[in-house]
Amino acid sequence: MKNKNNDISQELLEAIERYVKGTMDLKERKDFDDYLKIDSNFRIQVEEVKTTIHAIEKQTLIEELNVFHQDIENKKIKKDNYNKIRFLKLSKWVAGAAVVIALLSIWFFSSSPNQKLYTKYFTPDPGLPTMMSSTNNFKFYDAMVNYKHGDYKKALEKWMLLAEKQPKNDTLNYFIGMAHMNSKDVTDAIPFLERTVQSQDSFLLKNEAHHYLGLAYLKEGNIELAKKHFKLSKTDSSKKIILELKD
Repeated sequence: MKNKNNDISQELLEAIERYVKGTMDLKERKDFDDYLKIDSNFRIQVEEVKTTIHAIEKQTLIEELNVFHQDIENKKIKKDNYNKIRFLKLSKWVAGAAVVIALLSIWFFSSSPNQKLYTKYFTPDPGLPTMMSSTNNFKFYDAMVNYKHGDYKKALEKWMLLAEKQPKNDTLNYFIGMAHMNSKDVTDAIPFLERTVQSQDSFLLKNEAHHYLGLAYLKEGNIELAKKHFKLSKTDSSKKIILELKD
């Protein structure tokens, strides 16, 4: 399926903007780069948004330079002309802002059916029972307590430290992905859920991982990948979503 800018959710747009402007931290950028490697459609979306951002920045720079040179050449400009230039600059800024708002509006409204379907079926994973007496997994279950209390940021901080030593741990990757999704960061959740479902090991939560990965792609507007993972999931909710996507 050919990707277009208007299939991109606002969350994904903001993530791509951070990527393009280099404001991501090292961990977020690494996950973003990993996602770029595994999804050609996502690469196309990133390039399209990058082109749009650069075009807007270039046009804004040109306009600002023109006004700057005009001010230099007219140092003794009269007050009324000065007011006209201020008005012109403001008009150009408003026009540029209007373009950006229009693009965001197109992206938002075009993806709204997917957003509604996502909202209808997304329910946070309740987490695992916290067995604090298990000293071997104390750090994992300590973070699970934070997760179950809705403190996903603190849970992520603890789990990410564990993930540095256990990058292939299915359960760890799954709940890191869920913590991101519960924090409405589906873009950050996808790489961890992908690692979970791609594992060759038997994993009790693999059906759930496929389901949530399908929801993540649905929210991002990638219907083909969403359908793929919903079909791989055996959950009743995934089956219902597939039927609704056919309508």
